[in-house]
Amino acid sequence: MIRGFPLIAVGALLALTATQTFAAGDPVRGKTKTATCVACHGQDGNAVDPQYPRLAGQYADYLAQALHEYKDGRRSNLVMKGFAATLSDQDIDDLSAYFSMMPSKLQGLEGHIQGE
Repeated sequence: MIRGFPLIAVGALLALTATQTFAAGDPVRGKTKTATCVACHGQDGNAVDPQYPRLAGQYADYLAQALHEYKDGRRSNLVMKGFAATLSDQDIDDLSAYFSMMPSKLQGLEGHIQGE
């Protein structure tokens, strides 16, 4: 029983460290930072125009990764690169948390695929 204690303690310590390292953004703060997003993606993240992605209901990690990739050039879109360049890491976390909490209105891909 005593032999297993150090492993449990190390596991608990790693869990606490990981939780602090990957702290989630604040959706309340995120809502206050959406001014430039809503023009294309809609007030609630459900873009009406099919050329813009719907952000509502997406995983926060996915949204954050996409914004970081626009910011550092791994994703190529001049408009998004310009917007993402102005965001801090905390802004990205907050925006991602906000849009991930919004209910998605996307029922299917009808009308969202070129040619349909």
